[in-house]
Amino acid sequence: MNAALELRDLHVTYHVGDVAVPAVRGIDLTIRPGETVGLAGESGCGKSTIGASILRLLPPTATVDGSVLLGGEDVRGMNPGRLRAARWTKAAIVFQGALHSLNPVQRVGNQIDEAIAAHASARSDRPAKVGELLERVGLPAARAAEYPHQLSGGQRQRVLIALALACGPELLIADEPTTALDVMVQAQVLALLAELRRDEGMAMLFITHDLSVLGSTSERVAVMYAGQIVEEGPARTVLVHPEHPYTKALAAAFPTIGDAASRMRPSGLTGDPPDPVDLPPGCPFHPRCDVALPSCSTDPINLRRVADGHRAACIHVAPQRTSVG
Repeated sequence: MNAALELRDLHVTYHVGDVAVPAVRGIDLTIRPGETVGLAGESGCGKSTIGASILRLLPPTATVDGSVLLGGEDVRGMNPGRLRAARWTKAAIVFQGALHSLNPVQRVGNQIDEAIAAHASARSDRPAKVGELLERVGLPAARAAEYPHQLSGGQRQRVLIALALACGPELLIADEPTTALDVMVQAQVLALLAELRRDEGMAMLFITHDLSVLGSTSERVAVMYAGQIVEEGPARTVLVHPEHPYTKALAAAFPTIGDAASRMRPSGLTGDPPDPVDLPPGCPFHPRCDVALPSCSTDPINLRRVADGHRAACIHVAPQRTSVG
């Protein structure tokens, strides 16, 4: 069976005048059918660019190299008609800004209906399907007659999820779907996504800057820094026993529930992410790293095996051979 998503040596570069800005640099990532993979990192590390590149939603100023395979099919080689058919069915995306993603002058039901109609569903069936989709995400079918401004932030996010589910996609790309929501609504949306993934059998790429949500949403986690994956592995392993100093710093930024001492000792990460136009030599994290060695400023480090399924791009990780037998 083909993977739901395969990214192979993916590079994305934005061109601003005569300046080339490398946003994604050599990403390899595989998501199996029915699996959820979390993609984490600070703002500007390239997470959302990866999500947009999967469905060719990048602006004309971006150039893409490498391969993007949906169910074994090359997205970059699709003609416009095939690409239109693959969107919503092969993969669909939930954006983080529902108020900016929905058309403010169209009823939400009409917007969902438009996606269904694009894939040749019978006209007589569509109103019932719109109602079913809204109810599936916890909204009354009658909400189809309302405009986005008449809904709360959480309700608009549920509409976006219903819109993404309109044609039964094999892969759902959730691009920071809870960023603008309060904690209670965030928990509801996360629970809804987990339930839908389980019931629909979809694969999911969950993009976030918040490591704290990945333990309950993802089987595997990939952590990005400066356009590259610096650590990947099983979610619990990466979150509880991180190997890369950047992942450790991200994990330390969140207090542990029930640990009064951790609330009194907030820790953060000094410095700023590097300018993608002027990346430091060697490991791009070394200017902010407390355990950097002199060679970190000159020698780039590729992902190294920590254990089966767990890799980190750090000089402190001793290269290991995969066991044979």
